[in-house]
Amino acid sequence: MQKATHGPAGIAAAEASLESLNKRQREAASCGNGPLLIIAGAGTGKTTTLAHRVAYQIATGVDPGRILLLTFTRRAAGEMLRRVESLLRIRHSAGTAAMPPRTKDRSVWGGTFHATATRLLRLHGRSIGLDPGFTILDRTDAEDLMNFVRTELGLSRRERRFPQKATCFDIYSRCVDTGGRLEPVLESAFPWCRDHADDLRALFGGYVDRKAEQSVLDYDDLLLFWRGLLRDSVAGEAVRARFDRVLVDEYQDTNALQAEIVGLLRPDGTGVTVVGDDAQSIYSFRAATVRNILDFPSQFADTTVITLERNYRSTAPLLDVTNRVIAQAGERYEKNLWTDRAQGEPAQLVLCEDEDSQTGFLVETILDHREAGLPLRRQAVLFRASHHSLALELELGRRDIPFVKYGGLKFVEMAHVKDLLAFLRVAENPRDQIAGMRALLLVPGIGPARARELTAALVGAGMEGPFEAWATERPPAAAAESWPALVELLTGLSGPDPGGLPEQISRIRAVYAPLLERAYDNAAARLRDLEQIEHLAAGYPDRTHFLAEITLDPPSYTGDLAGPPYLDEDYLILSTMHSAKGLEWDAVYVIHAADGNIPSDMATGTPEQIDEELRLFYVALTRAKDWLYVCCPLRYYPVPRRPTDSHGYAQLTRFISPSVRPWFEERVTGMNVFAGAGGAESRASPQVTVADIRTQLKGSW
Repeated sequence: MQKATHGPAGIAAAEASLESLNKRQREAASCGNGPLLIIAGAGTGKTTTLAHRVAYQIATGVDPGRILLLTFTRRAAGEMLRRVESLLRIRHSAGTAAMPPRTKDRSVWGGTFHATATRLLRLHGRSIGLDPGFTILDRTDAEDLMNFVRTELGLSRRERRFPQKATCFDIYSRCVDTGGRLEPVLESAFPWCRDHADDLRALFGGYVDRKAEQSVLDYDDLLLFWRGLLRDSVAGEAVRARFDRVLVDEYQDTNALQAEIVGLLRPDGTGVTVVGDDAQSIYSFRAATVRNILDFPSQFADTTVITLERNYRSTAPLLDVTNRVIAQAGERYEKNLWTDRAQGEPAQLVLCEDEDSQTGFLVETILDHREAGLPLRRQAVLFRASHHSLALELELGRRDIPFVKYGGLKFVEMAHVKDLLAFLRVAENPRDQIAGMRALLLVPGIGPARARELTAALVGAGMEGPFEAWATERPPAAAAESWPALVELLTGLSGPDPGGLPEQISRIRAVYAPLLERAYDNAAARLRDLEQIEHLAAGYPDRTHFLAEITLDPPSYTGDLAGPPYLDEDYLILSTMHSAKGLEWDAVYVIHAADGNIPSDMATGTPEQIDEELRLFYVALTRAKDWLYVCCPLRYYPVPRRPTDSHGYAQLTRFISPSVRPWFEERVTGMNVFAGAGGAESRASPQVTVADIRTQLKGSW
């Protein structure tokens, strides 16, 4: 393939374009072609550095079509590629580099692991026997299919309680992602399920077979089959031949399977760059492992390790705290973040009488910042678990303070959206039994047993005209109108000329609308959501791409569900610590910093779990730019609050240890302090003394 021309002058120009970076960033962006590990501390310009590295490689002669950039969200990939293009345009306008041709074959491969796997499997899957027309199950659909097999095997009717579908799928996914055997996984992560090992093994085997029959893949399959491609002598070489450079963002969030894929893409490490921060590895519940980034230098010989330590986000007093918090980690890459922002407010440790006192402090401080000119949307309240914000949410509602909470139900998990996607999926792949059953169960008079029979008929009908098997069926009396319309719709959508994607969705909405109104409340808002999907669909070339992308990288919410907007368009941010990763705010409030909440009492069984909880706390603290408040209620009441004074006392989180605590400025709120503002000495002489009371007590007998 033709490559951009370059020479000493071109390289010199490319290096000159790195002048906006600091010394460590320049080293990372212009490092050679050997394996490179960039340890990027919080707020040190990781995205900027990686974008400059991609742009530098293109400017010095690497074909952009032979660069693979792997991220964990589509948005991250898109942002990275926009920055790369902007850098190249700046160099081009300055006359320092040629702008690479913008053709489909010469654009950088950028995307998530799962989206890239989907693309490669469509291209090369046939070489290992995979039908490229597969459809993708999201998490809930995969659970439903596993539950289908669970019911077929009679596991739900055992005398002893058998794990529910979500737990079964968690166990299955953990085995796949970690490469672990079933028994050790059960022993370490699901000990209450270890007596069911044989039944789970049968369930997982049936689940794998059923996916094969239906030509569907779940998220784990995408990575498994990508690894299978790379292990095949012919297909693997074809895939490897596509790429000269492989760059991975957020490497601390990869699991064992993803790390193996990176190794198979570039076995000797040539052209591999990974970027991440071991101090922000917080997703072990998704099977991510901090070992990948810690062990990278031993995986690839002669790895260059460059550490970014200059922080562009937080003030020096806040870094003093966060550096000392993460220094307590058991194993880590040594780094000491620093900044030119020497001045700033110290981090505040706020000891509160109880949760109500904490809530009062939060609201008053948030409003004080707002009155001082800091908008609500530049302030965030962070917590370990979603329910920790419930008392605050009630008070915010009472005070008419708008807020947005991250970590709720995703848009595509809403019932009406999944229904619409089920129609598209079963038209795309009539063997997709979960999608078929979801569509059929909307029809009046059709129950689960009948739906199973009808979807089984599609599986046996083949891919040519499959819905003819339904055309001869006699519908239930209650479905006299809806059944013919459904069959006609799916026959047309699966035919040779289904029309454009927006037109397909419009036809689905016409058939689905009366079924939706019958099945759900708040139909008007739900129908507006479906209109939004129709508009969204205009940006996709076909149904296959749309279904893959909306499954692998779904939108989180829709504005239609937000209620009437506030005219000032300002709102406070509430977020779990996990959802806050990668974000930043001027003022951050970390609440419920008591042992049992931080760290969670469910994650203190091993030193590794406690270390991850420490990293999670560190992630929360490092979101703050100018103000940081850590709140700890000292008294907790039962929830829901009973009409008694029953309560317990809490201990400050172990992560604010005696060596860390002096770096906070402490304050107390909500306490009944006996002394007034002037202290005990400012009080008038007491009329009753302790001596008087003791004398009276002695005389009482």
